Amino acid sequence: MEEIDLGSGNIGSLIKRFSIPCVISMVVAALYNIVDQIFIGWSSAGAYGNAATNIVYPFTVFALGIALLIGDGAAAGFSIALGMGDKKQADKNVGNGLMILIITAIVLCAIGFIFSTQILGLFGGNPDEAECYGYATDYFLIICAGIPFYMIGQGLNGSIRADGSPRFAMACTLAGAVTNLILDPVFIFGLNMGVKGAAIATVMGQVLTFAMSGYYLTKSKNFHVNREAIAVEGHTLHRIISVGMASLIVQLSIVVIIAVNNNLLTKYGYETMASTGEAFGVVIPLAVVGIVMKVFGIVVSIVIGISLGGQPIIGFNMGAGNIGRVKETIQRITKLVLLVGTVSFLLFEIFPDTVISFFGSHNTAEYMEYARLCIRIFLGGIILTCYIKSASIILQSMGNSVKSTILALLRDVIVFVPASIIIATISRSIVTMLWAAVISDVVAAIVGFVFVSTEIYKLESLTGN
Repeated sequence: MEEIDLGSGNIGSLIKRFSIPCVISMVVAALYNIVDQIFIGWSSAGAYGNAATNIVYPFTVFALGIALLIGDGAAAGFSIALGMGDKKQADKNVGNGLMILIITAIVLCAIGFIFSTQILGLFGGNPDEAECYGYATDYFLIICAGIPFYMIGQGLNGSIRADGSPRFAMACTLAGAVTNLILDPVFIFGLNMGVKGAAIATVMGQVLTFAMSGYYLTKSKNFHVNREAIAVEGHTLHRIISVGMASLIVQLSIVVIIAVNNNLLTKYGYETMASTGEAFGVVIPLAVVGIVMKVFGIVVSIVIGISLGGQPIIGFNMGAGNIGRVKETIQRITKLVLLVGTVSFLLFEIFPDTVISFFGSHNTAEYMEYARLCIRIFLGGIILTCYIKSASIILQSMGNSVKSTILALLRDVIVFVPASIIIATISRSIVTMLWAAVISDVVAAIVGFVFVSTEIYKLESLTGN
């Protein structure tokens, strides 16, 4: 790039320049739902409202996954093409990505409205829990209306970063989140709209992010979205999807985890007793797990932000054949994400009550007991989780979508899902099943280390470095 020398500039400075805005963008994106959860937790809806948003959350994560599949794939292809000096192909990646984003966003929105009952049921919505289910339906239908704005805005973020404008990418997401933060209390408390108000505030923030991202397309530095660029080309589309698949898997795995967890919680919640002698029930675990998954999402967003910040550096230098710089970038990113994991681990193990207190007060003894157990056990392997998520993005940045996808699937689907089902079925306990997360972290971290080490060795062998 003309303004940022990815081929010879200081690696530490480049990571800082790209990762900090990227981390802020990712965290702010994650805050869309967590802010709603906080305000809803303090509203009259309380735990019922939080349980409802947990039921809807997987759908929004799936939408984000599709957006990142296309957006990150297009951004990675753009960076590599730019490093190779192929300006036409760089434009093709961004233009094709935009067109597919628009089409998939509209289709997913329509699916949401048509199959709302089935979707809510898939993620643990139970009409027998009338109050919780009513909140979930209200929240879902409004969120669904904003899906096209959400997907296109988030999908374009990667190309804006790769174009050398990480600060503007950050500003797009930050503006939407601040809008949501300001409007949430106005709609929820001021206008007494409750859960519906939280959803409306979220969508209005997404519309602003979408508008700013669209505006950037007319001011981009290194790509031009013209008629030729947006004409969908099979080869380019295949490359975008194959490279961006890991980003989809990362988000899709969260959907699978929540879907499996929610259904297991619903099935065994009344069979698991708290120390008070009362059953945990359904609403308490659904609300708690929803909160814990949002907190988990914040940590993962920081890690992904750091790793995606290194994506243009890795991609450019892969294309230019600078393998030494690729290795250095990977090493620095890995150290940063392990630091994030260590700090998070200490916070969750030592101060679980502090974490849960942000999401409402006057909670029952059963609620607090399950919250402590969930935070300490489910997030017990967070250091390894951070490494796994980063390794998957690094492999993606190096162009190895197969290993990246396998790693993402291994932790969250191949190991975690069956482990959760087996443990819960045998123990009939929604507490014991939480250990499935730690088991999957250990297995996937070992495989991730082998994958990344192998790819670096291959590059060294090819170049003689």
